[in-house]
Amino acid sequence: MKKATSHNGFTLIELIIVMVILGILAAVAVPRYLDSISNAEASAEDAVISAIRSGLKQAANDSLYTNGRATWPSDPFTALSEKPAGHNWNGEEADTDGEWSYVRRNARNGQITHQRADNSRYSWDYYAGVQSGDNSETGTLGQRTVITVIAD
Repeated sequence: MKKATSHNGFTLIELIIVMVILGILAAVAVPRYLDSISNAEASAEDAVISAIRSGLKQAANDSLYTNGRATWPSDPFTALSEKPAGHNWNGEEADTDGEWSYVRRNARNGQITHQRADNSRYSWDYYAGVQSGDNSETGTLGQRTVITVIAD
């Protein structure tokens, strides 16, 4: 009588099917993962800009209380009690991953810049406004603008 033999292991076809399935999953998952990273960085930027806006409102209220005029500081980061991670005081555009900086154009105008981990750069225009004599103009903090985007 013949004894039944059992084979332990996988056939070549089974291994190929598993590899194809893994390849399909990777092709779908990697772009979604990269999109989620980009969305997370945009959300983190929004949180920092929101903190700056709140700090500017508080600085204006403090200035109104002490000086009688609501003024914004010439550097928006000075309105924050705690600077964001990666903040740089060098006055040049952000050029390293996660760096935040403020580039001053003149005494009242400038640009907040941030570089993301994918080396794309974004900016926000900043205007401190004018509060002297009969002139009273509140400051503005613009929307996110693309400086450099790294193509996929």
